[in-house]
Amino acid sequence: MSTLTFAQDTIDTGNPLLNIGVFVLFIIGTLTVVIRATRKTSQKGSDFYTGGASFSGWQNGLAIAGDYLSAAAFLGVTGAIALYGYDGFLYSVGFLIALLVALVLVAEPLRNTGRFTMADVLSFRLKQKPVRTAAAISTLSISLFYLIAQMAGAGGLVALLLGISGKTAQAAVVAVVGILMIVYVLLGGMKGTTYVQMIKAVLLVSGSLVIAGLTFYYVGGGFNATLEAAVANHPKGESVLGPGLKYGASNLTKMDFVSLGLALVFGTAGLPHVLMRFYTVPTAREARRSVTWTIGIVALFFLLTVVMGYGAAALVGPETIKAAPGGVNSAVLLLSAEVGGPIFMAVISAIAFATILAVVAGLAITASASVAHDLYNSVFRNGQATEEEQVRVSRITVVVIGVLAIVLGIGAMGQNIAFLVALAFGIAASANLPTIIYSLYWKRFNTTGALFSIYGGLITSIVLIVFSPAVSGAETSMLGADINFAWFPLTNPSIISIPAGFLLGIIGSLIGPADEFKAKTAEMEVRSLTGVGVEKAVQH
Repeated sequence: MSTLTFAQDTIDTGNPLLNIGVFVLFIIGTLTVVIRATRKTSQKGSDFYTGGASFSGWQNGLAIAGDYLSAAAFLGVTGAIALYGYDGFLYSVGFLIALLVALVLVAEPLRNTGRFTMADVLSFRLKQKPVRTAAAISTLSISLFYLIAQMAGAGGLVALLLGISGKTAQAAVVAVVGILMIVYVLLGGMKGTTYVQMIKAVLLVSGSLVIAGLTFYYVGGGFNATLEAAVANHPKGESVLGPGLKYGASNLTKMDFVSLGLALVFGTAGLPHVLMRFYTVPTAREARRSVTWTIGIVALFFLLTVVMGYGAAALVGPETIKAAPGGVNSAVLLLSAEVGGPIFMAVISAIAFATILAVVAGLAITASASVAHDLYNSVFRNGQATEEEQVRVSRITVVVIGVLAIVLGIGAMGQNIAFLVALAFGIAASANLPTIIYSLYWKRFNTTGALFSIYGGLITSIVLIVFSPAVSGAETSMLGADINFAWFPLTNPSIISIPAGFLLGIIGSLIGPADEFKAKTAEMEVRSLTGVGVEKAVQH
């Protein structure tokens, strides 16, 4: 340990022009892929929303991993581990287990039942218009919360590379990311977005492997040596290896820990942009193959986040991380600069930037599909809109969503993006998961129950977030400590809002009239379990 030299308070992040040059190369490369994919993309809704269900299992597995491994995973989780050790590791464990829950419980039945969106499944045996409207509102709310996190991460990322700390400059960066997202989706649809996500998944895992290997080299050993170095360089010493550094101060923070865990574990099963990826493969067999690839890739990555997080604590130091532009989200980038130099950091940063672009593009596709397919076509046009009309509405929606994401992302700059994503997970688990589970597995479930669970879970979770320390009343709040209207004591609402969503679904189903769709209920059960009829629907 005595031979280990720790980083100083400042780390060379290289020439800003070089960093921007690497960024531009990555953007040109990914845009080229998107444009090439567009040549084979028609104006059919199936092409724009699901890429024509033309991807193989391994391709979709890479794309799901690329969609799932967001800036929160790469930047936020690594930073949380660097600062809080074991308590930050909760994000890695939670995100991984969440994927398993989603794949086991809902992924294949959803894919077998639906066609384009989550609302296709939720409304399959219920009243179409009210359920589709509720599902679309929920999808838009979750997508916006997720987009806020990605935008905030982009601002911190580029601020670090350019050495800027002013909010105006970071806000300009967020605006550029939003504009690029709009361009990606308008040009490529789901097909172009999928190829970008595949490339990004390969680059992200490869870059993480290189960082982990260089970390082991610099600490002079393997994982144990990295932990020892982290203990030596962390102000809290050995506490960084045990629980409680962030969430162990009181019974209230311990409850917050449980609430966060619930959001992470159950949230993925209700995330529309992840579930929508299962509509991009032609058969149930390919869907199962994509699951295998996804689990392997995601598990490897989250193991690497532990190495990178403790490596950042060891070689960079928590104080340097907190003082850097981008704060906690800069940990992995500072580590890459320490072990690989400015050019390597520029490459890793470009990968992180591609990560953000790929995820926000996937979110925008999901939100636009929900508006065009569920609201415009099914609710406003009674199913009579042509696919060309739906695609046109989708493109308009992408622009509107992009503008909203820019405005809200500017307001969330400086927050830990893993924490922000956890809020989106909590909303998804509260509003969508109960309805999905009941629709697939409970015959008595009816339209009233669906509306109760979606609106009830959505409203409960959002209200508790707005009036929590996550928004006001604390130094780490979005609005700071000077503004305080928080009355809910926890920063994550899931310990209350998830049970509320499930309970409201039961209450609504018991007090509401039974739906007259018994044949549809039987058909949904057969399709969800066997996949009969789904290939024909996908190819339609």
